[in-house]
Amino acid sequence: MWPVAPIMPLPTMARGYCCFNDQAVAANFLLNKGLAQRILVLDLDVHQGNGTAHIFQQDPRVFTFSMHGARNYPIRKEVSDLDIGLPDGMEDRPYLDLLREHLPRLFDIHEPDFVFFQSGVDILGTDRLGRLKITRSGCKTRDHMVFSACRAHGVPVVASMGGGYSHRLADIVEAHANTFRVAQEVFF
Repeated sequence: MWPVAPIMPLPTMARGYCCFNDQAVAANFLLNKGLAQRILVLDLDVHQGNGTAHIFQQDPRVFTFSMHGARNYPIRKEVSDLDIGLPDGMEDRPYLDLLREHLPRLFDIHEPDFVFFQSGVDILGTDRLGRLKITRSGCKTRDHMVFSACRAHGVPVVASMGGGYSHRLADIVEAHANTFRVAQEVFF
């Protein structure tokens, strides 16, 4: 019988393709320096924001929201403040409807003074690992919804370019570039 390796707590090791949780490090910096009092993490990568959920599970100053593939990595999910598991094959309209339904409430209930937005493009239908069917246009609309909500509430936002495993590099680059284009359109 092979020895079974113990499951290490999330903060002690890298998982998936992440060595460091940049959003958790930055959020803790802002909180510890008194630069933010209430932070909202919008994790819209296809994978659950399990590390962020675990790190902030006992910290009411940080609200973690993850909209992710229910049957995608990680198999064992952590508990975010609000998790929405999506079925395989979900397309633009139901995806955007869910985000439209929840986004205003996240701002109204938590009243953040800073937002971290994980804007992964592995939600694209062209992605080899994502298992969703979101188009580039749908991804761009998602970004517009998030940036517009931040602007409407006067809350600064940092977007992290995460996830993207499409066969064609151009699909990934174009979707990430759209995030910057939308940010410019909304804020400038």
